[in-house]
Amino acid sequence: MRYRTLGGTGMEVSVHCLGTMMFGAVGNPDHDDCVRVIHAALDQGVNFVDTADMYSAGESEVIVGKALKDRRDDVVLATKVHFPMGQGPNRGGNSRRWIIKEVEQSLRRLQTDWIDLYQIHRPDHRTDIEETLSALTDLVRDGKIRAFGCSTFPAEEIVEAHHVSDRRALHRFRTEQPPYSLLARGVESSVLPVCLRYGMGVLTWSPLASGFLSGAYRKGRSVDLSTGRPALTPARFDPSLPQNAAKYDAVEQLIEVASSIGCSLAELAVAFVVAHPAVTSVITGPRTMRHLDELLKGASLVLDDETLDRIDAIVPPGTNVYHPDGVWRPPSLADAARRRRPLAERAAAE
Repeated sequence: MRYRTLGGTGMEVSVHCLGTMMFGAVGNPDHDDCVRVIHAALDQGVNFVDTADMYSAGESEVIVGKALKDRRDDVVLATKVHFPMGQGPNRGGNSRRWIIKEVEQSLRRLQTDWIDLYQIHRPDHRTDIEETLSALTDLVRDGKIRAFGCSTFPAEEIVEAHHVSDRRALHRFRTEQPPYSLLARGVESSVLPVCLRYGMGVLTWSPLASGFLSGAYRKGRSVDLSTGRPALTPARFDPSLPQNAAKYDAVEQLIEVASSIGCSLAELAVAFVVAHPAVTSVITGPRTMRHLDELLKGASLVLDDETLDRIDAIVPPGTNVYHPDGVWRPPSLADAARRRRPLAERAAAE
């Protein structure tokens, strides 16, 4: 297993980070089996584990807490906050009120006194970024977290956060967790260069593009929509949609690249992500022991320039074959009122 320094934190983490989104009701509900998977990853040199409060409504954190109970000092533990936890207002977002309350719940579920990396899961445009950074800084000073980062933030919001930290003498985001894969390379344009500029660690998610790069879904083959990833997001696998058709076409070409260098498509996908100079670690989210073995089999694979050039010809640098984050959209795009002047004002200008 290879290890890299996580940004400027001084923490050494494995290039493969164990993602735990599939542990719990959403994926594998067998706690004992999930614990065995986590222990197997640790035994193979993985020392970086990522979870979130909202994964299976906290169940993932509970499972991780059980698994790390006697191995806590050997693991760099990361979790996240933002998405709603339960019904009612003020039970989500990036406010001081929610962060201070929810970190205590994560600590309880994880059975630990501290979190190594506490991440803001998505931007929250209802909350001033200074409010968020101030709360996180206080948690560092209280010893409840060691460092904090962001996830799926646009480049301009990462820059703004750093400027606020400098101006207000607050601790700053040390990491970013963006979606990045062979089919979703948009972050290469600005997010990854910004992270390099600010010395941030980068742990990427969805290297298999929601399973599209696992090799299990091929052009012209039927997809079982009742299980696994297709059951969670069936629209992402419908070949009649132009965006999905483009994914299926790219996958067939990428399989040829993988075959030519003697590896699986999944191995190629993971090796591609860690080849970028900004990337510290790639999050892989197995559901079973078999998935873990498949994902770690190519941990030592290094792609040469010729292979990377062939990939660039299939999916050009900085482009997305599909939108990688179906959970969150910037308000400037999701809310039509932010893109259109009031009708009366438009009519008056005629």
